[in-house]
Amino acid sequence: MNGIKGMLTFLLILCLCVPAAAAAAGEETSSLYVRKVDNLPEDFLFGMDVSSVIAEEKSGVRYRDFDGQEKDLFRILADSGINTIRVRVWNDPYDAEGHGFGGGNCDIGTAVEIGKRAAACGMQLLVDFHYSDFWADPGKQMAPRAWAKMEIEEKTRAVYDFTLDSLNRLKEAGVPVRMVQTGNETNGRLCGEKSWMNIAYLMDAGARAAREVYPEALVAVHFANPENTESYRTYAKKLDYYEKNGLIHYDVFATSYYPYWHGTLENLSAILTEIAQTYGKQVMVMETSYAWTEEDSDFSGNTIGGGGGITRDYPFTVQGQANSVRNITDTVVNGTPAGIGVVYWEGAWITVGRNSWEENHRLWEEYGSGWATSYAAVYDPDDAGKYYGGSAVDNQAFFDPEGRALESLKVFRLMREGNEIPAAADALEEPEIVCDLSMPLELPEAVNAIMTDNSRQPVPVVWLLTEEEDRRMHESGPAQYEITGEAGGMEARCRVSMIRYNYLTDYSFEEGGEAWRFTDLRKADELYVEEKKNDSLTGSRHAHFWSAAQDSVEFRLEQTVQELPEGDFTFSVAVMGGDCGQTDIYAYVLVDGKEAARSEQIPIAGYGSWNTGVIPSFAHPAGTEVTVGIYVRCQGQGNGAWGKIDDALLNSAR
Repeated sequence: MNGIKGMLTFLLILCLCVPAAAAAAGEETSSLYVRKVDNLPEDFLFGMDVSSVIAEEKSGVRYRDFDGQEKDLFRILADSGINTIRVRVWNDPYDAEGHGFGGGNCDIGTAVEIGKRAAACGMQLLVDFHYSDFWADPGKQMAPRAWAKMEIEEKTRAVYDFTLDSLNRLKEAGVPVRMVQTGNETNGRLCGEKSWMNIAYLMDAGARAAREVYPEALVAVHFANPENTESYRTYAKKLDYYEKNGLIHYDVFATSYYPYWHGTLENLSAILTEIAQTYGKQVMVMETSYAWTEEDSDFSGNTIGGGGGITRDYPFTVQGQANSVRNITDTVVNGTPAGIGVVYWEGAWITVGRNSWEENHRLWEEYGSGWATSYAAVYDPDDAGKYYGGSAVDNQAFFDPEGRALESLKVFRLMREGNEIPAAADALEEPEIVCDLSMPLELPEAVNAIMTDNSRQPVPVVWLLTEEEDRRMHESGPAQYEITGEAGGMEARCRVSMIRYNYLTDYSFEEGGEAWRFTDLRKADELYVEEKKNDSLTGSRHAHFWSAAQDSVEFRLEQTVQELPEGDFTFSVAVMGGDCGQTDIYAYVLVDGKEAARSEQIPIAGYGSWNTGVIPSFAHPAGTEVTVGIYVRCQGQGNGAWGKIDDALLNSAR
């Protein structure tokens, strides 16, 4: 009966929400719901990074417009409202035999070719100097091989000369340059340098060359992780110090903002507003993207797919992709003073083939159309040299695997006038349930349909869970499951975590951590409960620590347990982190203030690698007070020891 009711409800929603035959106020007919962005300037920088396009086309990729007609990619983008093309520039992305490292083999010659094609379609260029031979990001900022042994004075001159020569080649080719980036995601490092003085020298060298060749172009600095607001304050303050001392001059403070990892739009607005108002700079989102499907199409894993561990503000649909871009744009335009642009990252990096990994691998290796080739090992042996492969973002492009433009690409034009057609059901929310092994499993009777306008409407659901499956879930111990069902003609999914009864309050810090207490023993820079889903083991919050100075991380995190019955218990707590050097980390139990048990050492193994300290059994006599906790001390490795703590479990040992 519930299934029939759900189908009728969903059909009613569809009947009420059939898209209008034409856009209410938009320039063209579209099934895409787009709310107008008020106050959107005519010259707002709508950018698209397509640095891989030349390698893609050499590998056989062809692009098609919305009607399926083959057309030049740059014409499709220009017609869709893109006015600026971003292209990365690496110094020498080739080995001694001339084999490319991949990622588009983006040297200055590639940038010139892309710039000329962009200019022919009326678009300008945004030049992204990495000052490396391959990918530069917060995790790695290696100097080019030719500069690796240079002292800072010689390297500064090399940056100036390389930037000057590269921009002169673009100018000689008639390429209009709108903006120049002096480094890519330079979170405290650039071109092998770690001191801010040396970083300032290099940024200044790039800026001076840019002013000389393209005096009207804006100069941008670029960082990542805006959710770490204190880090952004530090970057901006450092830049201001050196600018006041005549060493740096830049126009735009730019950030990456990937919704999966980088916090809320409210936080993005707040930190960019603070920087713009404090230092008088223009601000922008230099990189963003969003998935339109969970599916991989090129036999090489994607950065973003199904499952948990990330913030998923919108469904992975064409409409969800468009909603993400629209709301980021609205934040930059209306939530941030001096916001000037949004750039989508690699919106055309699709699969080079649908037949096999072997066939695609041959093309990636020959033309550099995957994220890395095996040849990159001569420069980056620990990452690209081991994990080379195809596109990790083919499911975040604005084109399907056959190269046809998705409807979401129209968002750049439609948000100028709006296309607020009646909303329709687009996807279903996926609830997450935690169930104690000793209690009945209660699944929700309805799930929310996510509408194209990003609103929610409840739809009855029928879950496909048998009594036998339910019994096995309760008898198999702690584990995670995915339950499927049907709601309004669509597949519903619910993630269920089966757990033992936990005697701790706020075991995963979702309530803000008030039941816990930090005891800071060495004045760490940061000790607090952080909200960041992709850094959490369960939920979206965890205890966070970070400190920059050597040997400045030492603390205890404890909870005293109320009304614990007499008996034997187990205690465990999970940790992950990095840059910690020598560590002393363990879980412990205090009974009446004296240590009753401690776990073995809990190792720190890097980002995403959670390790759990376990005390398999301790006794709680009647009338005693129990405190559980974790002790952490990190020597550090110079980049700031950091870590996350989550999922503290106090269970009966029976």
